[in-house]
Amino acid sequence: MMDTFANSRQKTALTLGSLAFAISFAIWGLLSGLMPILKKDLHLTATEASLLVALPVILGSLGRLPAGIMADRFGGKRIFLAILILMLIPAVALGFAHDYSTYMIVAAFLGIAGTSFSVGVTFVSRWFPPEKQGTALGVYGAGNIGQSIAVFGAPALASHLGISWAAWIFAAAALIYAAIFCRLAEDAQWHVNPKSFSQCMSVLLKQPMSWVLSLLYFQTFGGFVALALYMPMLLKELFDLTPADAGLRTAVFVLIATFGRPLGGWVSDRFNPDRILTVVLTGLIPCAFLMTSPDLGYFTVGALSAAALVGIGNGAVFKLVPSIFPKDVGTVTGLVGAAGGMG
Repeated sequence: MMDTFANSRQKTALTLGSLAFAISFAIWGLLSGLMPILKKDLHLTATEASLLVALPVILGSLGRLPAGIMADRFGGKRIFLAILILMLIPAVALGFAHDYSTYMIVAAFLGIAGTSFSVGVTFVSRWFPPEKQGTALGVYGAGNIGQSIAVFGAPALASHLGISWAAWIFAAAALIYAAIFCRLAEDAQWHVNPKSFSQCMSVLLKQPMSWVLSLLYFQTFGGFVALALYMPMLLKELFDLTPADAGLRTAVFVLIATFGRPLGGWVSDRFNPDRILTVVLTGLIPCAFLMTSPDLGYFTVGALSAAALVGIGNGAVFKLVPSIFPKDVGTVTGLVGAAGGMG
């Protein structure tokens, strides 16, 4: 199936982009994975812990718009490589942090990793024709699995080696991959003159559909990020689970949402993505009610069902972005991606 879907250069670009996104997402989610341990060690209140988890998400989401614009202008490879290198700084610094204020500074700079999404969409989508972009971007979006690696791997490493070494191991993996990406990745041939910043912004002002897609992603990806980042702490607080058990359950949630994304893209290549999104948003309503239950069983059914739905919804939204805005993928992805993170 993969042989008929893409040629060797397309498969290489898709693999490299997806792995770069996974690495970035793992770095972005480090604090979330470590939060059950940090909350206890630093004696944090629920508000302090929530703010520490939310800060890289907010700043990373806001940074997706300028990152997407730069990818449209300068190519996805250059900007993606810059992100892979820059995010090493907070990942390494995380291993030296020992108090709340320092962790807050590190959290702010971890937001750099979160800007990678819009860059990767530009990098990957330009390798594929419109009829295959839904599937391609669904596979790319499966890089969400990096969050699963963070919420399960980071506390497991920290329990054996300490928080510092857990952070440094993630940083070392990112450094190695940055070298691989620099050596093997290349931008697709794209014969469009780069637009100025004002021209890029005018697309967002004159095309209301970009804001409609943002609202849809606000709900689907926003729901995924909120649950993926807060679930370790939520499960520990509400159901008295151990950090390892909470991390494992969250990892399963992330995996289901991750594999739902390429499914959503694949289905959207064959059917009307508008109808798919209608089914997704309708189905999330009973899932939300199940997650209000104090019973772990009902909560689990609601959460895992929601994971499948938001994954499919994320894939459907990003079938629409390059189809409607083929010349402004990075810019519109920046706006839509920012809305998703803010959600």
